[in-house]
Amino acid sequence: MSAWVLGLDVCGCALLAFLLLRRYGDLAKQHRMVLLATLLAWCLCFIIVFTIPLDVSTVSTCSSGESPTLMSALNCVVVYWTSQFLTWLLIPFMQSYARSGAFSISGKIKTALIENAIYYGTYLFIFCSLLIYVAVSPQWQLSWYDLRTIGITAANTWGLFLLVLLLGYGLVEIPRSCWLVSCHGHLLAKTYFKVAKLMTEKADAEENLEDVMEDVRGVNETIKYNHPLRKCIDTILKKCPVEYQEKLGRNMDDYEDFDDKRNPCPNKKSLVKLHKQVIYAVQRHNRTQVQWQILLDEAFHLEDVAKNETSSAHQFIHSFPSSQPSGWFSKYIYTPTAEWYWECVLRRWCYRVLAVGLSLMSVAVVWSECTFFSTQPVLSLFAIFIQLAERQYNYLYIQVACFITIIFLCYCVYSTVFRIRVFNYYYLAPHHQTDAYSLQFSGMLFCRLTPPLCLNFLGVIHMDSIISHQQRQQTSYTSIMGSMRVLSFIANGFYIYYPMLIVLLCIATYFSLGTRCLNLLGFQQFMGESDLTSDLVDEGKELIRRERRKRQRSEDGENRRRVNISFFLMSLFSLAK
Repeated sequence: MSAWVLGLDVCGCALLAFLLLRRYGDLAKQHRMVLLATLLAWCLCFIIVFTIPLDVSTVSTCSSGESPTLMSALNCVVVYWTSQFLTWLLIPFMQSYARSGAFSISGKIKTALIENAIYYGTYLFIFCSLLIYVAVSPQWQLSWYDLRTIGITAANTWGLFLLVLLLGYGLVEIPRSCWLVSCHGHLLAKTYFKVAKLMTEKADAEENLEDVMEDVRGVNETIKYNHPLRKCIDTILKKCPVEYQEKLGRNMDDYEDFDDKRNPCPNKKSLVKLHKQVIYAVQRHNRTQVQWQILLDEAFHLEDVAKNETSSAHQFIHSFPSSQPSGWFSKYIYTPTAEWYWECVLRRWCYRVLAVGLSLMSVAVVWSECTFFSTQPVLSLFAIFIQLAERQYNYLYIQVACFITIIFLCYCVYSTVFRIRVFNYYYLAPHHQTDAYSLQFSGMLFCRLTPPLCLNFLGVIHMDSIISHQQRQQTSYTSIMGSMRVLSFIANGFYIYYPMLIVLLCIATYFSLGTRCLNLLGFQQFMGESDLTSDLVDEGKELIRRERRKRQRSEDGENRRRVNISFFLMSLFSLAK
């Protein structure tokens, strides 16, 4: 692997991670350490993924006596162990630090250490227990290399367990989502459904913010200007929305000294808890407000598409034209006619073709996951493609085939990480609305999922000699993992047969068993045949109709104001003449 290819790979991965962080995080307001930890975690995972095709092609085209370059090995070692340090040590600590309501850095660090004491203590207890067991057992003669391999295998086994769950969902849901996007009626009905659900969440967030602001108002009135904890109150007030800061400012008529006996005040512990509640309530309120406006624009656009589909003029007309001046792209390329053909004709067919291609890839992945253990004959489709290229020493073909395959696997897994939502505990919201805890949790998941994903890919293409039971040159990535023959029941059992569970997960996802279970438990999910779904769709349609009238009145008023101003200026100009 040449230095310039490696450097280009690192720069591309850093740029991709930065663009994702810019989309989901708030670069201006969130803590620098939170952003740096998340950026580094995502970047390292992308580097591992994008260097695997280079690693495979290097090993496949070199002679049997050659070995991977030192640069490749060093790159894999540094990147792998840095990502493991992030996911098991630094990011859990930073999660607690960012979520803490303490008012000082030392207080946040203390809170993070206390919250992670059980987390770190459990791992330390298990490791020490196993180490003592190995030391006193005569049948176990393990070196430091073997202990390191056991640790790596344990981490990869945990990651593979989660990887199969996410991959089984993504292999079905991603092609199906592309196909359903081409169905305009389904997409509009689902948007109405989202509007009704988001309206409920928005009202709940506003009510929660009002309750928290009421608590802040009470504490603000209780703690006087010369109270020792007044600085804590000022810190809390700075986190409140601007309109509430004006209402909750210090009472200017409060000049009496603090009297501890006459005015009992909350302690610092309760203020820390209140500070944490304020941060959460404000962030949730802002997120729902932004998502509400974005969802309204999306619904208006889909309704415009439905109206323009029957237009004989073949000119796309917007209900609410953008107030921003159109650029050269809209003037000369993406004209109203081009927009009509794209939105009303071409878009659906492009998504359908893409959905068919993704479905074929998903079938190939499922087949290869269930048959990659067979080396005589070779049944894995991706292993067949790589072996055909190996015989011809086709360096470029190996890279392209590996790149397309592993990118598809990564997209299925990583997109599922971005899709899932655990109430308001973990939620990656675009448009800079993701909280610090969710950002770091996603970085932690990436670091835990990427190593087993790469090992699984190498096993699928028969480049992992331990799993495929073939004597061949190891890649730089498998060389740092060590020999899993130390734990033969994992190498010969779990790593080979557990991925077959993908078949059952794909079937469950195809029939939407998870969605049906959540619906039965009371968590409203979009299901076309459900009465509750129909009610929410009708409710969302009515909400959109109401918001459309409100926006139309606002624009009509703005237009009348502009006309009046123009008429007034013209009158002044005529009088001046």
